[in-house]
Amino acid sequence: MAERRNTVVCTFDPASPKVTAYGIREWIHDILRIPGKTVNLIQIEGTKRQVHIKLADKQCVQVVLRETCGQADYRHNNGENSTVSNAIAGMVTKKIGIANLP
Repeated sequence: MAERRNTVVCTFDPASPKVTAYGIREWIHDILRIPGKTVNLIQIEGTKRQVHIKLADKQCVQVVLRETCGQADYRHNNGENSTVSNAIAGMVTKKIGIANLP
């Protein structure tokens, strides 16, 4: 079973322009105001337009969600603004099937 702990998932609007990895890193620091020492991992899922941010502990997750009220703005390079929804990732445990494993 796969389980995500202490992770915030940020979902970008599918109609918004593409976001770069550098842009996401700067957005996490400048807009979400998450200190670099509390970020353990950043995973970008391009097809789902999501960014998973694994933080040091559960308290950091709660602070981010409380300060953003579940939404944050992202300003693209072309000047367009997008609303990004923030939530706790891994609310459900998933079973993963693997076929043809020796």
